[in-house]
Amino acid sequence: MLQILHVSKEYSTARGVLPILDDINLTLDRGAAVAIMGPSGSGKSTLLYLLGGLEPPTSGTIMLGSENPYAMTAADLASFRNRQIGFVFQDHHLLPQCTVLENVLIPTIVAPPSKTDFAARAKSLLERVGLGARIDHRPSELSGGEKQRVALARALVTEPQLLLCDEPTGNLDQDSAGLVAELLLELHEQHQTILVVVTHSDELAARFPLRYRMLNRQLREL
Repeated sequence: MLQILHVSKEYSTARGVLPILDDINLTLDRGAAVAIMGPSGSGKSTLLYLLGGLEPPTSGTIMLGSENPYAMTAADLASFRNRQIGFVFQDHHLLPQCTVLENVLIPTIVAPPSKTDFAARAKSLLERVGLGARIDHRPSELSGGEKQRVALARALVTEPQLLLCDEPTGNLDQDSAGLVAELLLELHEQHQTILVVVTHSDELAARFPLRYRMLNRQLREL
């Protein structure tokens, strides 16, 4: 379960305090999928960074299962992010010098010891997203949609509980966006992650059973 309890976020600027999020509350069970919409600057991505353990809230609590990431040491928080949270961004952030398979395996380099055969899991995920024949290719040899499918496989390779996506189809043409969206939801359903996507795309959001809009620094269910 993901619990967001009375979470607020503000920044101190030269002109005073800038509020971004105000008393956000949301509870998502395992297998939940939610799309969050809203205009640029509304705080969607800030909320995603808070959920991902990348930036602490000014007030309030975020719990994933029984763990509060912001009560951890920096080292424990980094390990927690690596094990429990997968990220897919608008830009794929693939390393150009690495092959497709190597890019998917990057999160496992710093993963704690495990009996999981990560190489086999990475190959299985790449097969699932239609790139089994491209594992030795470099990112420069892939289309934009293929790169984003690699990023999706990379996000899932450590079997995270929480999958966070920031405009995952924002840089793609309509056909590629549709394919990535379909794969994203299918893999989410298969692995029973908690899926949170922020997007400007009405088409992507319409695929989700739960939809919210960020308005006046708060979440409003659609």
